Amino acid sequence: MKRSQLHWLWQNSAAPNRFRTGVSLHSHTLHSEESLAFVPRYLGGVPIVSDIIRHQESRHFELTGRVLDFSRTFWRPPLAPREAFSLEKSQIENKLGIRALVSLSDHDDIQAGYMLQVVEPETPISVEWTISFGPSFFHLGIHNLPRDLAPSIMQDLASFTAAPNKPRLRELLSALNEIREVLIVLNHPMWDEARIGEVEHAQLSSRFLERFGEYIHALELNGLRPWKENRRVLWQAEQFGHAVISGGDRHGLEANANINLTNARTFSEFVAEIRDDGVSSVLFMPQYRETLRVRMVETMWDVVRDYPDFPVERRRWSDRVFHRHDDGQVRPLSSYWHGNEPWPIRFFLSGLRAVKSQHLRPALRLALADSQEARI
Repeated sequence: MKRSQLHWLWQNSAAPNRFRTGVSLHSHTLHSEESLAFVPRYLGGVPIVSDIIRHQESRHFELTGRVLDFSRTFWRPPLAPREAFSLEKSQIENKLGIRALVSLSDHDDIQAGYMLQVVEPETPISVEWTISFGPSFFHLGIHNLPRDLAPSIMQDLASFTAAPNKPRLRELLSALNEIREVLIVLNHPMWDEARIGEVEHAQLSSRFLERFGEYIHALELNGLRPWKENRRVLWQAEQFGHAVISGGDRHGLEANANINLTNARTFSEFVAEIRDDGVSSVLFMPQYRETLRVRMVETMWDVVRDYPDFPVERRRWSDRVFHRHDDGQVRPLSSYWHGNEPWPIRFFLSGLRAVKSQHLRPALRLALADSQEARI
């Protein structure tokens, strides 16, 4: 029987006291490639910034005859693996007073964990694997790959992502499931990321679990998705007999908004709790109470700000944002400008800087309040 418990730190500050370890799952480093397609959706309702986006799109159309394609532009999160690891570890140790285990899972890339194991041997090698399925796709968190097998496994997973094949998917999931220390999580299962429609996506998610649920060990309650969506994940987990697990999905400087609490001493022991016992205790951190769009604006600012203390090749935001051309060539935005950004970009950054201000935060909360977002 699956036994999942939810805790809210702002309601019960003593919740972590019964546990010795906090586990941070699903966060990203500079090894992830992130589409900018979400920009118009999340910033479209932000005062000042939304006007700049519309101006840029209309101006781009005048010059090129095409609408500005944000999906051709991608960014890499600002933090390197060691920095991301330290951020997550610090939240657990300093705010909760318990020891930390951190699993970084970049999109289709295992470099973060693989490199970190040299200096942090307890760090698992993990990945967020992209799987095409019908008219949409899903992301699986594959945590704790054996070091000697990880490169060849990643090669197999990448080959499937490039050329999906249904029989091959079952083979791969079955092989992963056979490795007892590996944890397989269906990340944000109710997020209609491909925008096929909420009902259609929910049906597709259930169909995926009907076919492959025997290889899935837990469903993720995502720290960057609204509570109304996570409630549907709870319902789905109950229907299919799965545990639920945390997954902060951090991309910027805000530490994961939820973690798992456990008395396991190692990540492999934690995996056994989920896989064998179906036991999972999820703790939501105070930042989860904040309006989602406000948090997304802050993440966007983390993406486009400069970091003077970083290595020179990633200090400027324009060195961490890239454009992919028709011929497949990828270039950083900084290579187009040879110095200062065009004035609309500077105006855009000024607008983001303004809405990030603590003085404007109450007004921003009011402006971006989502009446459809159920609050905890």
